[in-house]
Amino acid sequence: MSDFFEELDYRETSLGVLTLRRRREPIAENANVFEVKLDDAFLMSSLFTVGETALASIALNIINKSQIDVIIGGLGLGFTANAVLSLNSVRTVVVIELLDAVIEWHRQGLVPLGQRLSSDPRCRLVQGDFFQLPSLSSHELEPTLGGHQFDAILLDIDHSPSHLLSPKNQHFYSVSGIKLITNLLRVEGVFAMWSNDPPEKEFCDTLRKVFHTSHAEVVEFPNPYTGDFSTCTIYVGEKR
Repeated sequence: MSDFFEELDYRETSLGVLTLRRRREPIAENANVFEVKLDDAFLMSSLFTVGETALASIALNIINKSQIDVIIGGLGLGFTANAVLSLNSVRTVVVIELLDAVIEWHRQGLVPLGQRLSSDPRCRLVQGDFFQLPSLSSHELEPTLGGHQFDAILLDIDHSPSHLLSPKNQHFYSVSGIKLITNLLRVEGVFAMWSNDPPEKEFCDTLRKVFHTSHAEVVEFPNPYTGDFSTCTIYVGEKR
């Protein structure tokens, strides 16, 4: 392939065809841009990372502790995990990723943050289905999570509560599904979730029924393709 465009990996997965590619982006001063596609849909791009880092900062700024344990649902290009690990107060990070290929990209150094995440002793990359973890018993969780509870649970998997990568995830976005996640949260812990869409009233109502305090925060970031700004949403729920 040319230096302008290179397909770094191509995999058939349970969700569809997954591709990782690198290309030069003239609009970003010919910077290397890494992109992930699932079939014909774009999942993520290293050109747009404000939402991923905001997911970490918004949640962890709420927690007033000297040692914080975090679990992340969805690895992607690693920008949320990297933002979490930038804080000295973070003791452990467990990242649950469904697709083996994504974890391999990081361990093989195919993506920019791969070496950083793989070499940090606080960080564990674990293959598994995040949406199944809350319903498992503590004994079943032991091999993956060490029986831990966490101070923060960060989720970045589906496009939004109503735009899912798999219909099997639908159960999570109900009151009963969100209640299960609180079993993995310590008292005064924080649940936060990224969404590509504007705040959805139905999901905001669900969070209010589960958490002591909840809100949806709209994050704005520049879009070099439009010359304007785009937005994403960070949903937050606090356990008391």
